[in-house]
Order: sequence, then C-alpha cells, then structure tokens
Amino acid sequence: MNVKILLEYDGTAYSGWQRQKNAPSIQEVLERAIGFITGEKIHVVGSGRTDAGVHALGQVANFKTNTRIPIEKLPYAINSKLPKDIVVKHAQVVSEDFHARFWAKAKIYTYTIYNDKFPSPLLRKYSYFFPKPLDVKAMEKAAQMLIGIHDFKAFMASGSQVKSTVRHIHRLEVLRSGDVVKLVFEANGFLYNMVRIIAGTLLDVGTGKKDAAETLSIIKSKDRTQAGKTLAPQGLCLVKVIY
Repeated sequence: MNVKILLEYDGTAYSGWQRQKNAPSIQEVLERAIGFITGEKIHVVGSGRTDAGVHALGQVANFKTNTRIPIEKLPYAINSKLPKDIVVKHAQVVSEDFHARFWAKAKIYTYTIYNDKFPSPLLRKYSYFFPKPLDVKAMEKAAQMLIGIHDFKAFMASGSQVKSTVRHIHRLEVLRSGDVVKLVFEANGFLYNMVRIIAGTLLDVGTGKKDAAETLSIIKSKDRTQAGKTLAPQGLCLVKVIY
C-alpha cells in the first residue's frame, strides 16, 4: 500500500531533507525508523527538499509498504523509533500513484525575523535575528510587487538546474507582532533558496538600503546580484503542502 504521512520536525541537527553520505538527514532517519518497524527496505518521497537547518510544521511524504500495522497506529509505531525532533503527526492510505512531490499544487512557507535590540535565546533556532529598525510598510509594498507570475531567476541561488525559473506567488504577507516580523509565502513552487533570498531583499527594503520601487526592476534583471543576500536557514519553516 501507499502511505501518505504528515511530518513536523526541527531541522537544526540535520543536513536537510535529502539523504547525504556523511551527514544526518530527515529522509535517512525516517527511512531507518519505518524500515525498523516494518522489516522492509523503505524509500520515502518528500514533497520537497528542505535545506540544512530548515524546519517543517507540515512536510508531506509517502512510501510503499506491505506492513500489517493498522494505519491509525502507524504514526505511534514510527514515532517510537524517531528522535524527539521528528514527529509523524498523521498517516493515511492513498492511491498507488500518489506522489508527495509531483502531486503538490502549492506550498506555504514562513520566514521569521526577530527584530529587537537584543537576540532571543528561546527563538534563536527558529528565527533570524536583526537588531536594526524595520519599515514594515515599505516591506509590504515591495512584497505586493512580487505577487503573481514572474521569472524569479534573480531570486535563485546558483547550483540549480531547473528547466524554468517562472513561478506563481499567490500570497506574500509581511506581518508584525511585537518583536517578530513574519513573512508568509504561498506559491505553486519555489526555486533554490528563493524564499530566503526574497526575505533578504525585503530586509534591505525595510532598512532603506533598497527602495520598494526597485523590486520590479530586480525581477526584470534576472540577475542574482541585484537581489538581497540569502538569509540564514533557521528562520524558514515549511508550514503546509497543498494538494
């Protein structure tokens, strides 16, 4: 049977989702745990490859198994063999052709910036610390220009070999609550480091280093050097995969 699972994890200790030769990955740990309880060689397919240090509230994956463990008990069985920073929240049997990556229609990510004079020890693993004042209104203005169908090549890190750099951002919000500025992204797909580069660009707008009006020219340039820096991974979280 084909099993779809919903995952939450703290990515701090991992090299990312994808299995690596010399570093621990979410995929490797998950496959080992499921393999242990089923007695099978398991291959887990994720909806996407989160990078080292990136977290997830709603990662989705699927795997094939012949286990006789009841589906409602499967999360408990898997979790008993997982470290405390990875948890399976739900499992269900899906059609044999379901594919966590190829069937995904959209994803929602958040990027969290802790904006205060002093860092927060409690939030340091889950946010990017930035001590300078931010103009959230200007950031919102720039964010609105990124919504829609665009060629986001200027916001893609090198090392990716995608066929097309065109993506559709459905939603991009800049939300402030106290000392926390949260960027909410919803799109049909994301390029390599796209969210973190857009976050870096919006940060430049928030400090006045860039004008919000420059956003469209950055998109049109298709030039990575025109956009902001790639912000650190710990502020990024995969919130939901939409099918």
